Amino acid sequence: MKILIVEDELALVESISTYLVEEHYSCEHAMNYQQAAGKVLAHEYDCVLLNPAIPGGEGMDMLKLLQERNRQDGLIIISADCVYENKIDALRSGADDYICKPFQLPELEARIFSVIRRRQFRNHNIIRQNEIEIDLVTKTVSVRETPVSLTKKEFELLYYLIGNSNRVVSKTTLAEYLSGDIAGLLDSHGFVYTHIKNLKKKLHDAGSGNYLKTVHGMGYKWEA
Repeated sequence: MKILIVEDELALVESISTYLVEEHYSCEHAMNYQQAAGKVLAHEYDCVLLNPAIPGGEGMDMLKLLQERNRQDGLIIISADCVYENKIDALRSGADDYICKPFQLPELEARIFSVIRRRQFRNHNIIRQNEIEIDLVTKTVSVRETPVSLTKKEFELLYYLIGNSNRVVSKTTLAEYLSGDIAGLLDSHGFVYTHIKNLKKKLHDAGSGNYLKTVHGMGYKWEA
């Protein structure tokens, strides 16, 4: 699950990133509004953590940017401003949640998880497709109740593809989702093919049907 942290307090960013990475999230960071807008326009995120007081622009414009493009990225406000009216205004404007500084990292992670689950998987902790079961809490996968050992990247890939079921996803999009900003610096996106091949083999060996299809010249599709 991919998170964008829009915050100029570096110690807080490091603290959030360290905790979320340990919880199997991938994190990117923007220091100001311009950086954040560029990242949002170039990449998709499962959730954006936004300090509306960031330099370089009106932070809440980030919400408008996502809404104008019909994006499904969740958005949680993280702010030292705990004025009741401002919290209500943010939530009514479309923010998914609002958490006041200082906060406990486990609470933040729980809120992120809740937003992603609600937006992408209709509040379910367990995703099932025929013989496949994905537990979003423990981040584990099983086929016919037999555990399938996936790497972090393979789990992220499966999670993203199922979240975009019946939609063709390009190799470039997958590269950006798995690697973030460095995807554009790589000579090729061959690592995507490697992860796809390994994921398909592990699911097949466990007895899963072939739901992950290659759409030649376009990308990949998970057929639900």
